[in-house]
Amino acid sequence: MRYAVPALVLVAALGAAGAPSFAQQPQPWPTRPVKLIVPFAPGGFTDVTARILGQKLSQAFGQQFVIENKPGAGSTIGSDLVAKSPPDGYTLLMVSSTHVISPWLYKNLPYDPIKSFTVVGKLVESPYVLLVHPKVQAKNVQEFIALAKAHPQAIHYASSGNGSAQHLMGGLFVSMTGAPLKHVPYRGSSGAAQDLVAGIVESSFAGVPNALAQVPNGRLKALAVTTSKRAPQLPDVPTLEEAGVHGYDASVWLALLAPAGLPKEIVQKLNTEIAQLMADPETKKALVDAGVEPTPSTPEQMADYLQQELTRWGKVVKEADIRLE
Repeated sequence: MRYAVPALVLVAALGAAGAPSFAQQPQPWPTRPVKLIVPFAPGGFTDVTARILGQKLSQAFGQQFVIENKPGAGSTIGSDLVAKSPPDGYTLLMVSSTHVISPWLYKNLPYDPIKSFTVVGKLVESPYVLLVHPKVQAKNVQEFIALAKAHPQAIHYASSGNGSAQHLMGGLFVSMTGAPLKHVPYRGSSGAAQDLVAGIVESSFAGVPNALAQVPNGRLKALAVTTSKRAPQLPDVPTLEEAGVHGYDASVWLALLAPAGLPKEIVQKLNTEIAQLMADPETKKALVDAGVEPTPSTPEQMADYLQQELTRWGKVVKEADIRLE
């Protein structure tokens, strides 16, 4: 005996059968706040850039990009946190040149600086500035070198910490000039900048924002920038090359990374949006005013650059015999 199946029952059955496959469709990213880990203390140029970018990304995606500072151990604490996070797009990492310096200074890192991460893209780059306190009787780089040699170990240079880019910039300067500067590591660039302004330390290789905040009012003197080209924000400050330290050319850069295995569609979505933001005149002005130059890249370009920088800074660490105090 056959029984007719009511149409409504048949529709309901088909709907139920199709429900699992429909429910498995991935939700568009992001559907909740995103954590942007900054592995440095608040106040430094990495933190400032992260907050500018975080605000713009929050507006673009309609979800909050929350900045979380996780400083310490040459940026390795924050980087390790992200390396061990799920690759779902809700934990990102803003790294600087320190990311490829730390592996040469810290033994037994709990992550691989390349393999443990997915590259989203390059963000910005900037020179550092050789700043000195006004009490230092040197009008230029050569006088500064001569003063340091005349008073060995009397002149100190402050950095944001052991293994930081500031540390390496100073170490490279010492190696190339023979000036016997003594390194003083701080727990962040803000503390280093405060003690430099106070005259507790005599010099520092600091970010452009620190120079812009203190040089015009005479609290600090800018002797040179570390890149082969002058900084547009400090057009009257010579490069170290121009100042007689031939071959010195180093910049600090920032890039956005995520845990290894981040889906390609999220990588591309982020990279495309960042490129558009960097091209926006308002965002570009905010970044330039903060002392950095927008230099966005594709994920592939930054992945290649990351490997090149890892090799380059490893060579600097070895040749300059830079060690953690």
